[in-house]
Amino acid sequence: MNTPADTAGSWFDHAFAGSPIMAILRGMGVERSLQLAETAWDLGIDAVEVPIQTAVDLDALTAVVEAGRARGKQVGAGTIVDARTVRDAASAGATFTVSPGWDLEVVRASENAGMPSLPGVATASEIHQARRAGLRWLKAFPAAALGPSWFTMMRGPFPDVSFVATGGMDARNAPAFLDGGARVVAVGSALADAAELARLAEVVNK
Repeated sequence: MNTPADTAGSWFDHAFAGSPIMAILRGMGVERSLQLAETAWDLGIDAVEVPIQTAVDLDALTAVVEAGRARGKQVGAGTIVDARTVRDAASAGATFTVSPGWDLEVVRASENAGMPSLPGVATASEIHQARRAGLRWLKAFPAAALGPSWFTMMRGPFPDVSFVATGGMDARNAPAFLDGGARVVAVGSALADAAELARLAEVVNK
């Protein structure tokens, strides 16, 4: 019988199958979040995350969820750090959650609410704990500080874990992290930079 973590792993396998990029729309308000979500989807980026830290962020998440539903796209809620933000994400209709750090209680709360969880890790010990809990997809944060070689080294002891590189990512450094072993790279402000979009398209369609 599959556990919630097993199901989450399969869910992320499917969600990220079409593109190695995830879009993060942090603190952009409703209108701008909708615009950039559409930009991401038009570019071929299926997964979009809207971090929720303010009431405006929650409004933005709700709006992007509705827009994504119309296009058959998955929209997640980010910066999920406690039971309250899990409830907020669920009430807004988020499909999955993303956390900055490792907290098994938050992971289980999210799974119990029907949302696969992508918790953040930065050390081998955290990866080991997450793996023991049954998770196979993890967010590596802050990826820019960890560097591409971190992913190469962690693939050795944890070959069955897939990482989403998050923090300081853009179209210029994404290829190095993907080559280093990250399965997905999460970008934010790059979507708002016209000069970056062509480079992102190359990464998406590589």
